[in-house]
Amino acid sequence: MDILAFGMKYWKKHLPRAVFCQIIGFVAIFAALLLPLLGQLIVDYVLNYQGQTPDTGGMFGWLLNGQFGAPATMELFLSIAAVYGSMVLLRSALLYLRNNLFIRNGMKMESRLRRETYVKLVSQSSLILNKYNTGDLLTILNSDIVAFKELFAFTLLCIFDAVFQLVVAVVLLGQLSWYLVILPLCIAPFLIFTLRRFLRAARMISSQIRDCNADMNMVVSENINAVRLVRSFANEELEMKKFDQRNENTKNTYFRHADIISRYNVYFNTMRQVAYVGSVLIGTLLVLSGHMQVGILVACSSYVMTIMDNITQLNNQFFNFQQYLVSGGRIMVFLQTGNLIETPENPLPIEKAPHIRLNKVGLMMDDHQVLKDIDLDLPYGKKLGVMGGTGSGKTVLLKALTRLYDVTSGMITINGNDIRALDLEQVRRQFGFVFQDVFLFSNTIDANIAFADPDAPFEKVRKTAREAQAEEFIEKMPQGYDTIIGEKGLGLSGGQKQRISIARALLKDAPVLVLDDATSALDMTTERALLEAVKREYPDKTLIISAHRASSVKDCDEIIYLQDGEIVERGSFEEMMALNGRFARIYRKQSADMSPEPEPAAGGADAGLEEAEALSDRPAAELLAEQMAEGRLPDEGAGPDAFERETSEGVN
Repeated sequence: MDILAFGMKYWKKHLPRAVFCQIIGFVAIFAALLLPLLGQLIVDYVLNYQGQTPDTGGMFGWLLNGQFGAPATMELFLSIAAVYGSMVLLRSALLYLRNNLFIRNGMKMESRLRRETYVKLVSQSSLILNKYNTGDLLTILNSDIVAFKELFAFTLLCIFDAVFQLVVAVVLLGQLSWYLVILPLCIAPFLIFTLRRFLRAARMISSQIRDCNADMNMVVSENINAVRLVRSFANEELEMKKFDQRNENTKNTYFRHADIISRYNVYFNTMRQVAYVGSVLIGTLLVLSGHMQVGILVACSSYVMTIMDNITQLNNQFFNFQQYLVSGGRIMVFLQTGNLIETPENPLPIEKAPHIRLNKVGLMMDDHQVLKDIDLDLPYGKKLGVMGGTGSGKTVLLKALTRLYDVTSGMITINGNDIRALDLEQVRRQFGFVFQDVFLFSNTIDANIAFADPDAPFEKVRKTAREAQAEEFIEKMPQGYDTIIGEKGLGLSGGQKQRISIARALLKDAPVLVLDDATSALDMTTERALLEAVKREYPDKTLIISAHRASSVKDCDEIIYLQDGEIVERGSFEEMMALNGRFARIYRKQSADMSPEPEPAAGGADAGLEEAEALSDRPAAELLAEQMAEGRLPDEGAGPDAFERETSEGVN
């Protein structure tokens, strides 16, 4: 039971209180199990008294010693009723206290689990997280945690209660009449056999239900995030079919779940009724033969029903137990999966402005060589441009600098120290990263820009927005900087979202600013103004620009061109143009000044031209459709001819 041992790490802190709660629960259950004995006294010595000598040796025999009233009198009835009512009140009070304490324990465990899974989520390597889809992660961080908490805070409690109640009921029944214990004991083997089959079926259907819910969460999450894409392609019907298929699978799985429960409930209820009816029949025969009083028959019947009810209760709780173990197993695997990227035990500090070097850096992902033999020297303040076709490794290279990926060969150093020997958080604080896929929180524009420093003064927020060329459109928003934007920036154009994300990185004021294709949705005029502002306001900072647009990297100190994860061209702008290679051809094509006889590329006479055309020669209508599909609307400040201008200038 590795899963239970794993859960006990979170429950053991609450174990003393849990044991106390279980003890007072047992007291409450014991009090409830004594009530049929009081009922037996009322039937035999108040309602149906036949002159027999009172049995004062039983648990409540002291009520029949004459001090609390003679048999068949109201005084005795009121005395017994007072004891009965006191025990009911005691039971209710103890159960109220027990249940409240257990709920508190459960919520504390749930809160801790939720926090640890969230911390694991935000700190886990992207390579590990890529193995999970959104639906799986949402299920683990939400419903799986609630279910696993229920295992310790409720299900185990109910199982212990049922076992205790079952044992005590059998003992009390045996004290009254061992004849009536025979039938439940005879039925027990059939119950155990049926229960084992039921638990096996429950384990399978629980796993299927969990997978269906995760799959459903994934589809719903994708459609929430891609609602504009779906609409722009008028593909609602296709997505509805996908949803209907998952919905149908989920429905059918729950139907099978209901069928299993219903089928086995028939088996268990049949056995329960056989035991009850058989016990009543045996008890009736004993009463008619004078071997048992009517009150004892009533009490025995109650205990027989208690025994069978608790067997049913155990059946239901074991079913839940299997479901919750499935959820606990998912959480355990998620939390115990090692993080591929961690801070070393004794990290070295970064004590001065970062001088970054890449020495023979390589990176393998899923047996595929993504980066190969990358050599770079980036002293503090250097401006580096990175270009390359789709899949050339640009984004992976930039993410490797911040250890979002760890290199598999070679070394990345900061001030001469391998970044794997440095504090991970400190490494990432060296970079202000603007990702290719812009993400904005459902919050105010002010809060999104000030994400790195929530207490930043408004003037600083406004300054960075101005430098990112975002101030003009922000001030036109309904509440300006206090405007709450939709989830992931819903309602903003692609260019607006990019400028807000750039302002967010500028406000972080990190030594290194990384722009990963961060201006692709801007027109060239806005992009030029933005880059000039960055270079003017942050002249000493290291700047790394990854772009498809050659003009974006024209003013960099060094430009590298990646192909299949390797640097195939490098140098200043003048040197790259003198090479007359891929970069030069793309720049000329995008500048509408390509040489009529370009130098053949390595792949053949037309390879270089085809690559340049693939990057640049895009009709405006096609570019518009693609950008709308990706949620990258034309920048509102660019004017109605933005797409035509971008296409004519070679925007990719």
